[in-house]
Amino acid sequence: MILFDDIGSYPLPEGISKEWIAHGVKNNDPKLIKILRDAMQQKIDAGVDVPTYPQYQDMNQQFLGIINDESAQEEPLIVRKEKARIMELSAIEETGAEYYRKNGKKLDVRICVTGPVELYLKQFGGTAYKDVLDAFATSTDRFIANSIDNAKQIRIATVSIDEPSIGINPQIMFSESDLAEALEKATRTSASHKIDTEIHLHSPLHYKLVCNVPSIGIIGVESAANPSYLDLVDKKDLADYDKFLRIGVSRTDIFGMAAALNEKYGTNVWKEPAKLNEITTQMETPDIIKKRLEKAYRIFGGRIKYAGPDCGLGSWPSQELAFKLLQNTGQGIKEFLKSAKSGATI
Repeated sequence: MILFDDIGSYPLPEGISKEWIAHGVKNNDPKLIKILRDAMQQKIDAGVDVPTYPQYQDMNQQFLGIINDESAQEEPLIVRKEKARIMELSAIEETGAEYYRKNGKKLDVRICVTGPVELYLKQFGGTAYKDVLDAFATSTDRFIANSIDNAKQIRIATVSIDEPSIGINPQIMFSESDLAEALEKATRTSASHKIDTEIHLHSPLHYKLVCNVPSIGIIGVESAANPSYLDLVDKKDLADYDKFLRIGVSRTDIFGMAAALNEKYGTNVWKEPAKLNEITTQMETPDIIKKRLEKAYRIFGGRIKYAGPDCGLGSWPSQELAFKLLQNTGQGIKEFLKSAKSGATI
């Protein structure tokens, strides 16, 4: 069974800015709660099996702002568990309650926490202080633990730590063993709760590093825009270390796709937004998405556990276009699963 998930970020409603979001978070604005619930409901309505809470905050500052708050610290850079709060999860509790009333079961939710390596690089750059990295890892784990403990109307089904720099950023000066130890520490609680634990990488170049992290069972690969990324992963490694994949089957690189449309029409499609609809009517259709999943399945078979968009949709121009991409993605996955169940050739 392959589950449909999303990475997290989503376009803001028209008229709402990132600056307003920051203000809304600071002041616990009821309007922000409604924005979060509406976005989460859109993901549910689009058919996402395990939607991620809507990410509208900066992926680093959302966590660093709390970690660096001395009143929230147990020790420097180690947040107290009760302060390690992801406010978006509280906001969507009512969405979960409504889902339960309609479906008779809890809503499965994916949480995404910025990982210790990414937080370290943001705050300290290329210098390598292992004790500091370990402190960030402990704080990351506490955000996860707090989320699990305080989920009432929702079920934390998947935990993902976001580490886009691993495999890309040459500033990382830590040894592989130090990195593996930090990643294990950051995901200890989710693994102990038997929750699917994933790492979201922007490049799978160093996926073997994750093979040596027992607490992480799923490796995310952005393979829709970069099909060659699948060539970097050896199925034998996945089997030997009992790891699974979360693969991207729909593209999210909106600027790259818009550039292709600009070239096609000889215009600036950002000034003619109706032309951007071609992304979901011709470029990222259910059939194209299904074919990507078929290709990946021929290589990895049952080692694929999750599929969805490559990355977040926060940079997309409208919620309507992002919603349509999620719909197409879900339909493509559903058609693939239907073909696989019927025994059709994949």
